[in-house]
Amino acid sequence: MENMLYEAAAEGDVSALQMLLWDDKLILDRVLSRCFTETPLHIAAMLGHREFVKEILSRKPEMAKELDFRKSSPLHLATAKGHVEVVKLLLSENPEVCLFRDADGRNPCHVAVIKGHTQVLKELVRAKPEAARAEIGGGNILHLCVKHYQLEALEYLLDMMGDDREFVNSLDNDGSTILHLAAADRQVEIVTLTLRKSRVELNMVNSYGFSAQDIALAHGRRNLKDIEIQESLKQAGAVQPSLRGKDQTVPVELERYSRRHKPKRENNWLEQKRGTIMVVASLIATMAFQAGINPPAIYFQENEKIKGGGSSCGF
Repeated sequence: MENMLYEAAAEGDVSALQMLLWDDKLILDRVLSRCFTETPLHIAAMLGHREFVKEILSRKPEMAKELDFRKSSPLHLATAKGHVEVVKLLLSENPEVCLFRDADGRNPCHVAVIKGHTQVLKELVRAKPEAARAEIGGGNILHLCVKHYQLEALEYLLDMMGDDREFVNSLDNDGSTILHLAAADRQVEIVTLTLRKSRVELNMVNSYGFSAQDIALAHGRRNLKDIEIQESLKQAGAVQPSLRGKDQTVPVELERYSRRHKPKRENNWLEQKRGTIMVVASLIATMAFQAGINPPAIYFQENEKIKGGGSSCGF
């Protein structure tokens, strides 16, 4: 019957779910007790089936805390897909899941920023504000906004936390603030927004000894973006760059830094593809269930004897 449950989750068929529960009141408990890669709630949340999610939560609310093979909760998946109404349902059941981290160390707020789902981000922050302050990959959520060029998300977060000098000036693994990163990638809008809406330290140097103005000037004045960033920093009060006399190695080092820290936009593409791959994987899993991948109980007993406790999941 479990294969039918996964089919119902993939289709968002609430009536089928209710019929299955009528026939077998323990079917959801059995799913939770076994080592499946995803629960029906993961699948329904990922595909945006709000009513199905609502029905599952009314019957088995603890399923909202279950993690899949990537350590993602149903909330992670609904967030990645931008399903605002599903996110609201999951948050109403258990807002603590906002603090859960997946295999990449990301909580749902981080996922929302990477995917550019600002409305989802707002719901998450409303439910659990501290989740937005969690560190990620040596930086914080503001660094993610810059690395993935999420201007709308950054503006929302700066409206909330722009006056928090310590948070805005947090450093990544290279000792860089969001202003350093934005200057390195010639992100004019983000530089302007950061200067306007936060208490960012203009003249802070990173672990390489470079200020944002140093990095901006390393580009020269090759195009309008270079000029705009340099002028914006100057007007905001940035001091004369700390280039050391006639030592020509410094501009070379700055240029190397700028190239090395240019955000890799292809990561965004990979993140988007991951969601598609997971949908396909879920459908394949459903087909596998249909093919009868659920052997009799005697098989599990014999198989467990052979494995001798090698599995991490017991039945």
